[in-house]
Amino acid sequence: MGNFRYNGEMITLQNIQEAKKRLDGVVHKTPLAHAPILSKELNANIYLKKENLQLTGSFKIRGAFNKISTLNNDEKKAGVVAASAGNHAQGLAYSANYYNINATIIMPEATPLTKVSGVKSYGAEVILHGANYDEAYEYATTYAKQHNRTFVHPFADDVVIAGQGTIALEIFEKLDKIDMIIIPIGGGGLIAGMATAIRALKPNIKIIGVVASGANAMKNSYERKEAIDNLYVKTIADGIAVRDVTPRMLDYALDLVDEIVEVEDKEIASAILFLLEKQKIVVEGAGAVGLAAIMHKKVDVENKTVVLPLSGGNIDVTMLSLIIEKGLVKSNRKMNMIVTLIDKPGSLMKLTDIFTTNDANIVQIDYDRNSVQLDFGEANVTIGLETKGEEHQNLIREKLNENGYRFKEI
Repeated sequence: MGNFRYNGEMITLQNIQEAKKRLDGVVHKTPLAHAPILSKELNANIYLKKENLQLTGSFKIRGAFNKISTLNNDEKKAGVVAASAGNHAQGLAYSANYYNINATIIMPEATPLTKVSGVKSYGAEVILHGANYDEAYEYATTYAKQHNRTFVHPFADDVVIAGQGTIALEIFEKLDKIDMIIIPIGGGGLIAGMATAIRALKPNIKIIGVVASGANAMKNSYERKEAIDNLYVKTIADGIAVRDVTPRMLDYALDLVDEIVEVEDKEIASAILFLLEKQKIVVEGAGAVGLAAIMHKKVDVENKTVVLPLSGGNIDVTMLSLIIEKGLVKSNRKMNMIVTLIDKPGSLMKLTDIFTTNDANIVQIDYDRNSVQLDFGEANVTIGLETKGEEHQNLIREKLNENGYRFKEI
């Protein structure tokens, strides 16, 4: 058991090509689509590799299936164990089910329900343990030893890495001239595999890695050229929320990657919303970090042909709802406020008439007359409005002031 290496060295193009043969007929060859709106806005030629449409909703099935397919009969009979925040878990569960072997997945306790349900749907046993991936990982390695099962690492395993590298081969089948590929980084397996293939086939392509600012250990380690772990991680990009840096994965990054940048959660959220609204694509936080990097000028892509792997689409609907809500407020399409009224008949109607007259649609309303912060005879109305931009919101503020209302935006 343990992590398998090809001859003890880093993987080669041949390893990735062999992985591609194993995956043919199993994983989807996901679309590589031009993004015209994005390209126009950024004055670049942007292509999206839609791994969010992959079987199990993420690229992770590539590495997991490649690993499972290389196990010997005794290892398959004993079963496999993995630690994962969700996407590796689903990929491994699907692959284990394909070969009819037992799989146990250790997932952090806060893993979104959609990912837990996805793993169980493929017949794997799920154990929730730990506050983050790294705590789940520690438990999983112990569990694998105790039960004499093969532990399948989500990124620090060369057979897994080779599987992830097949994405680059598919990109090159569809697109010849590429200036830059921008790749998400969590533990580093995706960028290690893809970068190996890129350097072997098209060494002049610039390879940029992207981390979330709340899980930026790989960037810090890359810049210091030594493995530096974070004390904790906190990001909406749960698929790349890795606390610690594996020295071997850092070696891949130092050898193959040109630059690593980081993006904040609010930037990731805006990228998710952009893809949803403008491209009609649903991605999770990890899948949107590449777009976040170019939208927020962390990487200069002007006049360049750029490929963004959208690494996964398994976003929790609760998180997606929150991102949409915040995005509507930020773009002046929703307005939330508390208005203080005289608590008497007709006061609420007078207020709503102002909104009606000025074409603001009320989507939420709550009436509170009991707050200790109110004077006797007053009431607070918490109200949500659909609005038509900044000018429309300024008009509503103006009308409320003209009519003597005290209000606070929230």
